[in-house]
Amino acid sequence: MQRVTITLDDDLMQELDTLIAARGDQNRSEAIRDLVRTGLKEATRNSKGDEPCVGVLSYVYDHAARDLARRLTNTFHHHHDLTIASLHVHLDAENCLEVGILKGSMNEVQHFADHITAERAVKHGSVQLIPVQDGQG
Repeated sequence: MQRVTITLDDDLMQELDTLIAARGDQNRSEAIRDLVRTGLKEATRNSKGDEPCVGVLSYVYDHAARDLARRLTNTFHHHHDLTIASLHVHLDAENCLEVGILKGSMNEVQHFADHITAERAVKHGSVQLIPVQDGQG
């Protein structure tokens, strides 16, 4: 194992300590190792742009926002080749949750997810990309 010394500003250190307490990590070193592993997976995923994947896109939006539901639906229709399935849930009087299962290259799925989550009045959004081998999924 290698020892590395890093410098973090006070605000970032406070965020790390809060995360450690919430997750129950044994110590700062283990928490940082987990975060580095996660970051490396993310960087690797982004470098495999043409590899096939399935994606799970989830987002919450204000259903009353002007034309948003129509724009979201149109975006899914224009990318019908990526969409396997979708789920729509009414969370409360103002908010809807949608989950889309997508399939395509990592670049295509990420680009599509970025387009959806960048829409005005989409409050929360994330995509999980799962690499698949040819013949899988």
